[in-house]
Amino acid sequence: MLIQSICLRKLCTAHTQTMSTATMAAISLAHSTFFSKPSLFLCTNRVAALAFSTVSAVSSDNNLRTKKWRQSVSASAVELGGVKIAREDVVRDDPTNNVPDAIFTKLGMQLHRQGRHPLGILKNAIYDYFDANYSNKFEKFDDFCPIVSVKANFDDVLVPADHVSRSYNDTYYVDSQTVLRCHTSAHQAELLRSGHTNFLVTGDVYRRDSIDSTHYPVFHQMEGVRVFSPDDWESSGLDATTYTAQDLKTCLEGLARHLFGAVEMRWVDTYFPFTSPSFELEIFFQEEWLEVLGCGVMEREILNRSGKTENYAWAFGLGLERLAMVLFDIPDIRLFWSTDERFTSQFAKGQLGVKFKPYSKFPPCYKDVSFWINESFTENNLCEVVRGIAGDLVEEVKLIDNFTNKKGLTSHCYRIAYRSMERSLTDEEINGLQSKVREVVEEKLKVVLR
Repeated sequence: MLIQSICLRKLCTAHTQTMSTATMAAISLAHSTFFSKPSLFLCTNRVAALAFSTVSAVSSDNNLRTKKWRQSVSASAVELGGVKIAREDVVRDDPTNNVPDAIFTKLGMQLHRQGRHPLGILKNAIYDYFDANYSNKFEKFDDFCPIVSVKANFDDVLVPADHVSRSYNDTYYVDSQTVLRCHTSAHQAELLRSGHTNFLVTGDVYRRDSIDSTHYPVFHQMEGVRVFSPDDWESSGLDATTYTAQDLKTCLEGLARHLFGAVEMRWVDTYFPFTSPSFELEIFFQEEWLEVLGCGVMEREILNRSGKTENYAWAFGLGLERLAMVLFDIPDIRLFWSTDERFTSQFAKGQLGVKFKPYSKFPPCYKDVSFWINESFTENNLCEVVRGIAGDLVEEVKLIDNFTNKKGLTSHCYRIAYRSMERSLTDEEINGLQSKVREVVEEKLKVVLR
């Protein structure tokens, strides 16, 4: 695990170096990957318009029961691959840093590496498909460090320099040249340069986003890449692009059947800046068309930069949460982070598609907050403030009123839904949260409360 080991080795020296030095060294080796649509793969409209949507062993069942599926974290450090990353390595007093403590505490959780967690079950089911159909040809990486360079996260996968996904409104920046990866494709170019030709990359990814039942600032993605040489397509009688696209579609149709059974499918032509041609796969599932993933033939520029001037390749990206929500009937993305045994005990290693049985129906409590906005206001910033105060007790933040008065001032009214997945909230608790939200919104966002 070249990228992982170097990234973590450099990070562990942060106590004796400045963060910028350690991080920049770490990330020097280091998109659903930008392939996914917002409603299905947990990304914003702005990002989705661009995009593909991305100790090695999985913990034993005994360890999982002992740890309740979550690594213990403190306010000062987390463990990644056995190496301690200090809080000041990620959350820093830097004008370009926008990573809050709540996001720092998610580092190292690695839900996708827990065999009895729905995300781990789904990841392993996808692994089983590739192992069975490609004779263990695909290498698997699921423990890469999520702290990467801007170059790896954006430039190496041809994200335009002026694209909105690079903004501080959408991405968590450790410093001006270092981010928490927005997608697993952040590792694609280095793997290609290192000689890997068939691989799957799974990991936790981070985006500043809205608050509702399908959006969370941390989620999980998998991307796959397969590289072909001239010998592969020359004997087929097809040109390289057609051969690569056909192999891609055959592979992914088989994966869809493996996960969902004998379902009707259709391919939709689309656009991504890093593949051409580009496609989305949809299946007819539970009486509606569902987008499963995005994919395409990799742009020649990416391969050329990686030293593969004679090769063609395909790539796909998918969001694990969205597929797991469908396969396991999980209604709220916050549940994936629950340690409540009423949730965790419902799933078992290797059992794909066990239907989640709701164990509580605590009512939501709605509170409104209205204010006059300024030119710098964004909804993502508001959601970041609310999450920072209420954590997973906030279920949704929704704009319910928007008007501009005769003086040209614009007012927004947001309805905040508070609801715990595990217990009833008291009026005193909710009122305290809402009071703090109003206070911090006014202070941090420089708005005028109404």
